[in-house]
Amino acid sequence: MGLIYLELFATLDLVGQAPGGPDEDPDGFPFGGWQAPLIHEVTGAQIAEAYQGTDALLLGRRTYDVFAAHWPYQEGGEDDDIARLFNRIPKYVGSRGTPDLSWAGSTQLGPDLAAAVNEIRDRHDNIKVVGSLNLVQTLLREKLFDRIDLWIHPIVLGVGKKVFDGGAVPTNLTLLRPPAVSPNGTVYVQYARADGVPATGDMAAPDRGLASAG
Repeated sequence: MGLIYLELFATLDLVGQAPGGPDEDPDGFPFGGWQAPLIHEVTGAQIAEAYQGTDALLLGRRTYDVFAAHWPYQEGGEDDDIARLFNRIPKYVGSRGTPDLSWAGSTQLGPDLAAAVNEIRDRHDNIKVVGSLNLVQTLLREKLFDRIDLWIHPIVLGVGKKVFDGGAVPTNLTLLRPPAVSPNGTVYVQYARADGVPATGDMAAPDRGLASAG
């Protein structure tokens, strides 16, 4: 069965709204494009590596519309490798409406999201969810994901949609490899979803070595 990867870009306070540009997701959000001044060649290389082996995209309606307006026209430019990849692989769109699916290889998911996602996993090996924060909340809530690739940028915004914005449920994760830090302070972490739910304990218990000495 294929793996669902959540590719997420966030601030230190985990705002993930509209990192790419001012018009990406306005809705009164004053910091659209916050990621652009923080892009570094190290981060770019990490993102390129993360997309290697991708054989399908799973996108929310808003992110799909942004991508469909940009990527099909970028071949031959600076984004040539990603353009070729995104133009070639299937795109699956989660939407309750009737999106324009004129971008080649695009398909709207059925109303039963869990069933639709599992069908995609039977069909593909590496499915990437990019942006699509509303869809991400559903995938988090239903635990319909296998990996999280998260880039945490060294800024705090205080406003905007967050990466874990009402969709997260108690979930265990396993760090796949040590965090990587770019020269400008962006931290890249990769986690895999693990079985069970988070355990609890008492840090003041004697065997923890943190009991009060007085």
